[in-house]
Order: sequence, then structure tokens, then C-alpha cells
Amino acid sequence: MQIQGQIVDIENKRIYSGEITVVNGKIVSVIEKHHEVKTYILPGFIDAHIHIESSMLVPSEFAKIAVLHGTVATISDPHEIANVLGKEGVHYMIDNGKKVPLKFHFGAPSCVPATFFETAGAVIDSEQIKELMALPDIYYLSEMMNYPGVLFDDEEVMKKIAWAKHFGKPVDGHAPGLRGEPVKKYISAGISTDHECFTYEEAAEKLSLGMKVIIREGSAAKNFEALIDLLPNHYNNMMFCSDDKHPDDLILGHINQLCARAVAKGIDVFKVLQSACVNPVHHYKMDVGLLRENDDADFIVVEDLVNFKVKQTYINGELVAENGKSFVKHVAFETPNNFNTSAKKVSNFEVPSSAKTIRVIEALEGQLITNEIHHASLLQNGKLVSDVENDILKMAVVNRYANTPPAVAFIKNFGLKKGAIASSVAHDCHNIVVVGTSDEEICHAVNLLIQNTGGICAVNGEVQKSLALPVAGIMSDKNGWEAGRLYQEIDAMAKSLGSTLKAPFMTLSFMALLVIPDLKLSDKGLFSGNSFSFVDLEVK
Repeated sequence: MQIQGQIVDIENKRIYSGEITVVNGKIVSVIEKHHEVKTYILPGFIDAHIHIESSMLVPSEFAKIAVLHGTVATISDPHEIANVLGKEGVHYMIDNGKKVPLKFHFGAPSCVPATFFETAGAVIDSEQIKELMALPDIYYLSEMMNYPGVLFDDEEVMKKIAWAKHFGKPVDGHAPGLRGEPVKKYISAGISTDHECFTYEEAAEKLSLGMKVIIREGSAAKNFEALIDLLPNHYNNMMFCSDDKHPDDLILGHINQLCARAVAKGIDVFKVLQSACVNPVHHYKMDVGLLRENDDADFIVVEDLVNFKVKQTYINGELVAENGKSFVKHVAFETPNNFNTSAKKVSNFEVPSSAKTIRVIEALEGQLITNEIHHASLLQNGKLVSDVENDILKMAVVNRYANTPPAVAFIKNFGLKKGAIASSVAHDCHNIVVVGTSDEEICHAVNLLIQNTGGICAVNGEVQKSLALPVAGIMSDKNGWEAGRLYQEIDAMAKSLGSTLKAPFMTLSFMALLVIPDLKLSDKGLFSGNSFSFVDLEVK
């Protein structure tokens, strides 16, 4: 097979008219040759940190859509399914991903559970990390969220890092806001990347200390604008990622969108493509070609180097997408699950109280971090209820693994005026998280998800919309376009109920993520990420 076009040589920073010859999935020659073909040939895009599960699709279904946008490979952390199913969940993702051409590079989840202040479905200890790290299908130790464990030399945490070093595989970081002496110690432990930087200054400090910074732009957490001005001077040590991307957003675009936005800011295209295509391959020792002789034939053809509209995507010399059509075939897959809780009663969500002031989680648009604020309570018949007028809504987290009382708190900025929304995609343990305007609506939404053994939903009286997620309670058994359509309908309903958030369900999914400060809610109670301890709902 021979393909002609304007060849983008990222390493040597040049573009020339040329021809690529591919034999048995390998590039056997890249030569200069005059022709009239104006499209550009370049290495494929790589998402340098993503939880495939957050697309609500299994890997094989994710691949069908991702290749349309020129994505040929991912660095994938199976942390979400591991929190539900343990090591077996990791193997499920690897096995399913191998059935399609896209090159998934999975890591060994370092923090399952992320903390012991919440209930997960499994535990992965240092001995299991040793087993996983020994596998050729595991490329790195995934994000070390337990940065307090690193800072205080927790024995189990340090053993996990030691096993990664033993097998010569990198360790990913996760330390939002960590600065000064603590971040120096964190990096000195051997942690090489961070995708959690949310300010220019934080990212600049981590880069200066030798850490690689991954610019994240997902469905909820959006750090591109804050960090992109670092790329011109640090392009050798930066990458792009989505981290968490819901199916409707994935249909619209992937890493190609970030390249277009960076170029639109006037950043040199070679520096942008170095970050998007090359750096992940070198850092993670990926099995991905870079448009050189003897490389795997993993490359894309784009219309221009401005919008990066993808005309063709090739993986191992196979044409897997062309002009908006995906050629990745459907493969059958099982639907393992771990939902072991029964229907709830309205009374389960009632909170007797006489408190005049309560702690409230303040959700922030486009961020995973939250604030703790204090607000006057609204009491009815001696019980705390949602204060719809002031947008202080009741929130609950329901243990999906056992029958225990729900944990209840209050949250601001969801904006619902009626009804409730709920999800069993709730990082990191994937219990049920719900926000609603009344106890009745909250209970209705929770029970709908229990009935579906996982999913997302919006309810308002007798009206309800839901997307069932029977694969571990976090992924759909449908194709990406169908899941995306249903997700869009539910997202639209949430907004019709009053939510002003751009991605209410993605934001909701992070409100139980204890390792991101400050105030969050687990199935065991209200938790401060700053003090790393439980706090009272009532302000004394």
C-alpha cells in the first residue's frame, strides 16, 4: 500500500511532499516525491490519560468513535472498573480492548479504593500491583491519588511505587494544588506526571521540578485555557488528555480539538503535535508508530493543520476510519456487574435537625475541586430539606455494594428547580450519587438506578429518562452513538429541570471524589479533602 500527501515530520520540524509505503502493517519507506495531493499525513493522536469507563462505553465501542477523530492510541487507567470489580475488571478492559485495532495501553490502578473513607467493590493491594506490573499488557502505575500516603511514606503506597520501578514502568501522578516542599517530595518518590494542575503557576512549578504536565480538557474538568501558554516553552514535557469524556462529547471530537485550539492561539504546529502525538509514545514506551521507517503504520490523513479534520485513520496499516465512517467492527462482550443494594424508602433520605447553619458543597463549573461554604438551613417539620430558592439542594450517596443508610449533604450550583438527577458513575467507588429538590424525587431517582443495576437518570414526577449501565454499573451495553443519544436526552432533561451546569452529570460524578479538595460526600459521610477527615453537616 502506498499513500501520498504532505508528510508532517514532527521530529525534524518540516513538511514535504512525499509517499509512504506500507507492507504487512509496517512502514517500509517514507520518501520525498512530488505530487498534487494536498492533504497532510501525520502520526495519530494519543490521549495521554483517560478513563475509558467515563465514556460509558466499553473499550471496543469507544474505539469506534475515537478513530473518527484521528485517535490511534490511549494511555488508559482502568481505575474505575477496578474499584467495582478489582483485578478482574482490569483484565476485562484489556481483553475487550484487544478485540479492536485501537491501541489501548492500560495501567495498574494504584489506589483501589482511592481512600478508606468510602466503600468500594474491591481492593488492589501491593501484591496484586506486583502481579499486574509484571504483565506486558500493563504499561505504567496509574495515577497515585494518595499523595498524603506518599508524603508520609505509607508502607503500602511505597511498595506499589517500588514495584513499578522494579519493572521499569513509569508512575503517574495526581496531586491537585500540591506545591512547595510537599510536591518536591512527591516527585522525588518517582512520580513522573500530573494531569491535575489547574493553575499556570502550579503547572510551571511542577515542570521546573522535572515532572511532565498533561493538559486536561474533559467533559467536566477543563484546564486547557489555564495551562496552554506553558506549551511553547515546555512542549517536550507536556501532553494532552481528556481524563473523563462523556459519550456525547466524544462524538464531537477528541485530542484533535485540542490541537486545533492550540494552533488557533498561534502556537507552533510542530510543538502542538509533539505534545499530542510523540511525547506519550516516548514517556510510556508505547507500541505506536511515529511515521518512521520500520514503525507500525499508525498515522492519520487530515485536511489541514488548522482544524485537523480527519480524512483517514490507519492503525497497523489498516484503514479504520474514513470521512466520518468508522470501520471498527462490533464485538460481543459480557456485562459483569456488582450491584448489591435494594430499593430505598423516602424516609432513608430524611435528616432530623435543629441546626441553623449547615456546611454546603460548592460545585464549580469546569472544575473537580469544590469549596466549603456555610449557609442557613431550611427546616420543615424538624428535618433538613432542599432550599430550591437559594439553590442549596439535598445530595445523597448510596452504597451500591451493601444495604447501609445513605449519606446526606447539601450542594450549591446544580440549579435544579424541580425533580432530581442521579448517577452510578461516581468517582472513585461508583456508589450512587444523587441531587434533588425533594426527598421523594431523590428516592425515585435512586430506585430507578437500582432497578437498572446502574446508570444515569433524570426524574420529575412521573416523567423519567435513563441510560442503563449494566457493565459494572458504569458502562453501557449499547453502541456509542445510541448511548450518546440517550445521554444527550437525559442531559437536556437535567437542564430543563433548571441545571445551569454545562455537564451536570459529569460534575455530579466527581462530587463523591474525596481525593480532590475540598468538600465532598462519600457513602460514609461528609468529607474534607483539605483536612482528609470527616466533618459534620451541621455547623455548631
